[in-house]
Amino acid sequence: MKTSSRLGLYALIIAAVAGGGVLAWRTGGNGSDATKYKLAKVESGPLTAAVSATGTLNPVVSVQVGSQVSGQIKEILVDFNSPVKSGQLIARLDPETYQHRVRQAEADVDAARAAQGVQQAEVARARANLSNAQRDYERKKTLVEKKFISPAERDTAQNSLDAARASLASAEAQVKNGEAIVRQREAQLAAARVDLTRTSITAPVDGVVVKRSIEPGQTVAASLQAPELFVIAKNLTDMQVETSIDEADVGRVRLGQKATFTVDAFAGRHFEGEVRQVRKAATVVSNVVTYTVVISAANPDLTLLPGMTANVRIITAQKDKVLKVPNAALRYRPAGTTDEKKPSTATPAAVSPAPTSGGGGTAQLRERLVAELKLDADQQGKLDAIFAGMRDKFMAARDLPEAEKSKAQERNRAEIREKVSAMLTPEQKLRYDELGAQAAAARSGGGGGTGRIWIVGEDGKPKAVELRLGLTDGSMTEVVSGEIKEAQEVITGQLSAATPKASGMPGPRLF
Repeated sequence: MKTSSRLGLYALIIAAVAGGGVLAWRTGGNGSDATKYKLAKVESGPLTAAVSATGTLNPVVSVQVGSQVSGQIKEILVDFNSPVKSGQLIARLDPETYQHRVRQAEADVDAARAAQGVQQAEVARARANLSNAQRDYERKKTLVEKKFISPAERDTAQNSLDAARASLASAEAQVKNGEAIVRQREAQLAAARVDLTRTSITAPVDGVVVKRSIEPGQTVAASLQAPELFVIAKNLTDMQVETSIDEADVGRVRLGQKATFTVDAFAGRHFEGEVRQVRKAATVVSNVVTYTVVISAANPDLTLLPGMTANVRIITAQKDKVLKVPNAALRYRPAGTTDEKKPSTATPAAVSPAPTSGGGGTAQLRERLVAELKLDADQQGKLDAIFAGMRDKFMAARDLPEAEKSKAQERNRAEIREKVSAMLTPEQKLRYDELGAQAAAARSGGGGGTGRIWIVGEDGKPKAVELRLGLTDGSMTEVVSGEIKEAQEVITGQLSAATPKASGMPGPRLF
């Protein structure tokens, strides 16, 4: 009896606990907390669009000093950081070999001049012989006319006269040859003297020695390329930064734009400069295309040193007061959103050269193309097929590394442009090209396009707001137009999802 009473009591307790759990589930389990969001306020203030890169500090004029002759370094007269003047002797090669070559060339000149004197004497003798032969011929000619001698003797005198004339011409030619040999030997002497002077290395410009590549006793071999002995910076107070800009950003860089940079040696200090040159020669490394941009860097106190790495920020556009939203708000999409809009960071459109960028999405882009180009039903069907076929490619490009993502997206954009152009009439193609030009202008300005943000509606649910966007600095984006006001809160993320309420009574524990 006692045992059966205990069993009955346990059964009642279990039933009560189970009943309470069911009641709690029915009354509180269906309820949920409202979704909580991360909010940020729309701000008003200055906005600066910039391109960031790294580069190397170099002197504006840097001269490599080499040697045109070979030899052993006999003396070095300057060292690192030595100030030099143009024409100053900075090093000397052993001149002994070249001194002997000068002496040999001088002896060759003397020998040529002596030979020329002998040849001139031969000319004088040939002229005397010619004069004698001429007189002999005249006498014998007179005697033949008087018939005192035979004509054969006159002919012999004529032959002697012709031979004397030929001898004179040969002697005169020898003199001219000797004069040419003298000039040749004099040129060789001048070259030997120049080589001798080249054993003295002088500074070509005023400046500072920033590099010395030789030591006393070292042998310098000058062949097709002059060996580098020193590097002289002409003016260290006027430096420049040579930085590599990615091909995606170089279109926004213009001459005269302001730039700032920092160096690791002076943390916290900002140096100023401006874009001095945008070089058109591309550099390709691992399929990444960059262009060299030269930025001026004043260095009056000689703080900056050649070779330092500079972290450069080029200001491409700037506005004093704009309405701006966080880029996180442009990227946010509520869970379960069925539209195809993509987050926008004020970047060019991913699928078309039309001025519909970033968060415009394929749906809005389609509407824009249909309206602007006046596409018929057949063209609209082709356009839908193009977007559907490219969707997977754009999704795959999102997962690529940053270095490859932009290239993949550009290839996709080019493919879409080609396919869309192929289905258009000539008049529609002209309009399509105009839209492309407008998009290019927006990209060169560092922003442009449309985007979508979300605010908390009156019912507590996210409400979409369409915006026209302008400049971006990477974290904030300008709002050109849209139903948004300063200090209004926008959604940048979600803190928590809906979770069941606690019932206040622990559920039954079976184990």
